[in-house]
Amino acid sequence: MIRFTTTRRVRRALFAGVSACAALAATPALAAPAEEASATDADTGNNTIQEIIVTAQFRNQKVQDTPLSITAVDSALLTSRNQTDLSQIAAQAPNVTLNAMGGAYGSSLGASIRGIGQFDFNPAYEPGVGMYVDDVYYATLTGGIFDLLDLDRVEVLRGPQGTLTGRNAIGGAIKLFSKKPTDSNSGSIDLVYGSRQRTDLRASANFVLADGLYGRVSGVYKHQNGYVDQLDYGCVYPNNTQGIGARPSTGQGCLIDKLGEKNYAGVRAALRYNPSDSVDYTVTGDYTYENRTNAAEVLTTADPTKVSPTYLCGRFCTFANFYAAGNTPPPGLSIPGPWGQVKDGYSMPNHTKFTGWGVSGNGTFKLSDTFNIQSITAYREYRQEWGTDDDFTPDKNILGQGFNDLKFWFFSQELRFNGKIGDMIDFTLGGFYSDQRSTYFTRQDIHYIAPGLNFQFLGNDPVNANSKAAFGTVFVRPIEGLTLTGGLRYTKEHKDYTFVRKNFDGTPSYFLGALDGVTAKYDGDRLDWRLSADYRFSPEVLAYVTVGTGFKGGGVTARPFDAAQALNGSFGPETVVAYEVGVKTDLFDRRLRMNLSGFINDYKDVQLPLITCASLGSNAPCGARQNAGSGKIKGVELEVNARPVEGLDFDGSVSYLTGDWNKIDPRVGNAYLLSDPIVTPKWKWSAGVQYRAELGNSGSLTPRLDASFTGKTSAGRLVGGGPIQYFQSYTIANARLTWRNKPEDLSVSLEVQNLFDKYYNPYRFAAVYAFTGTIYSQVGKPREWGITVSKKF
Repeated sequence: MIRFTTTRRVRRALFAGVSACAALAATPALAAPAEEASATDADTGNNTIQEIIVTAQFRNQKVQDTPLSITAVDSALLTSRNQTDLSQIAAQAPNVTLNAMGGAYGSSLGASIRGIGQFDFNPAYEPGVGMYVDDVYYATLTGGIFDLLDLDRVEVLRGPQGTLTGRNAIGGAIKLFSKKPTDSNSGSIDLVYGSRQRTDLRASANFVLADGLYGRVSGVYKHQNGYVDQLDYGCVYPNNTQGIGARPSTGQGCLIDKLGEKNYAGVRAALRYNPSDSVDYTVTGDYTYENRTNAAEVLTTADPTKVSPTYLCGRFCTFANFYAAGNTPPPGLSIPGPWGQVKDGYSMPNHTKFTGWGVSGNGTFKLSDTFNIQSITAYREYRQEWGTDDDFTPDKNILGQGFNDLKFWFFSQELRFNGKIGDMIDFTLGGFYSDQRSTYFTRQDIHYIAPGLNFQFLGNDPVNANSKAAFGTVFVRPIEGLTLTGGLRYTKEHKDYTFVRKNFDGTPSYFLGALDGVTAKYDGDRLDWRLSADYRFSPEVLAYVTVGTGFKGGGVTARPFDAAQALNGSFGPETVVAYEVGVKTDLFDRRLRMNLSGFINDYKDVQLPLITCASLGSNAPCGARQNAGSGKIKGVELEVNARPVEGLDFDGSVSYLTGDWNKIDPRVGNAYLLSDPIVTPKWKWSAGVQYRAELGNSGSLTPRLDASFTGKTSAGRLVGGGPIQYFQSYTIANARLTWRNKPEDLSVSLEVQNLFDKYYNPYRFAAVYAFTGTIYSQVGKPREWGITVSKKF
């Protein structure tokens, strides 16, 4: 645990660049000079809406001048909403879904924008939404739940980013931009205490080392107890008919642990060299550590024909065991296997542990008044270990458990050449290269597939991938008010996955031995394009129309059951052609901002799981994906900001999303039908209001209320058929009351999240239902409170 004291000695140490706190695990720094990328205009008055500067098109532009659907949130709004990690941003962004994944996927972030994304962490698959920190691409879902510490702004770009980002992104891109070191000595510290012994500590310090050389250090430590009780079934029901005995005493009665814990820390430091307008280079390093219990999940379905209904513990408790009791093999069974380990019993961890670090360099070099070069270089590696109980019961007869150890490293290099020809043409030419390596060790006990056979294996799979791209974008202004944009991007990708399948004792797996040593490969290339026209009818109104393409890279089948599925199961990219029209307005002397957009996505070659692998030459249970569907997605999005009178602010959004399949490969079976909705939820909305009341020499008092609604969302159809099941719609409200002193260097806030204590399930794991009859689901956080004290110096 990291400790802090608010003494003068600590403040002097912070100014000297030594931080004892831990920080955002994010990669490099902004390419644009900090003074140009400020969150607000210098002329913004108290009665007008703040203007956020974004870099979505490789150059600094006001968000209202950018012909793209962008939700831009600056640091002030993040603070007022009390948003502290990336998954919370989705509440206010139209048609955006960000979900911290459950125990089976470790510490990963599932993301989709306008219904297109990816939720499986496995390195065989590509993310559908591009994640960037200070222009550096974050290549995996694992570790993607970034802490929003010391940020300047967040940009959520909706729609395919085939030509406007360093890496292709079919659904959209989420970009985090941290505060850069500047020529001032300053700092801040935030302390939070709240429900379930919540303890948060954040600090940052900016300091001048020499003329043109600046440093910044920031840090975070967060801890909070879990809210789902993991109970010992044998202790709660000591005379159960299943013969499940109590585990050794934990000293907490029948309580084993609390799932849904938070325990996160890190440190980040940046050094910026900016001696003149010609050179601006920032080097950043970071380290992150997380060690917590698995996600807060409970058993929500228990088929009484397969398991005991008593395994359903309740709304905030579970009997998930993560423990395999002793079990001898069936008499006379000749199948070789690690019977001793089953006989003796073993435990899987109910914890998730993540350690990661990275370093990057981001520099802009001015060649002349009209040309500059930007270089973005980054290296990152991490390791994550976590255990799972896939059946989520204490029943040793339907055992489904796993241990996972994922090691990952990633290198990327991006170069951009930005230029200007007269007053009419701007352009960017660039290249991108990335190389990534993963090793995915796993120990799986899934003998529910064949009861009595103790189906188990070890995997230790190396996965290699690289991507190369060249891109260019041209902006032409033929007449006043009109801008035409065209972009191209060529991408070439490679991925190979080698399968290692052993018994627990290291001998070749009896069940999956044919896979041992098999390498599956994917190679592909793709040309993307974008055309856009925008016209400013007046200082208050900008209209635009755009059409462009994007893709999610192809890959290999990550969980095959035999060699044929691995060797024949590679698949190509899924693609989209997106058509969009929009209007951006600033009305009534910039007191009312309304941005409206509508879009149609022609979505093809969707990567779907197959129910049969006969076409791949396999009669084994099928674990393959293929390009097996296509359809159209349509939607409308509205974002509103208003400041009708001084001190009163309103922000809100509403989005509608619908879509239909027009083709599904018969090999998908009844998992997806043409009559199914291709995307959900149909409706999302959010609204926030705050009023700052001035108290004279006593400072100010600002109450704020936020609410967000998520419509019913498809949970999919269970294997074997039946109707689509849905997560019910829900509305979450948060409230915050903040006092600031007159100099605005001290504030105290009281917050309540999930104000009305809504119970909801954002995600479930049903992959083993056909075998075990069980489904477990995430549980949203119950109502909780917190008090925050913030000090700037």
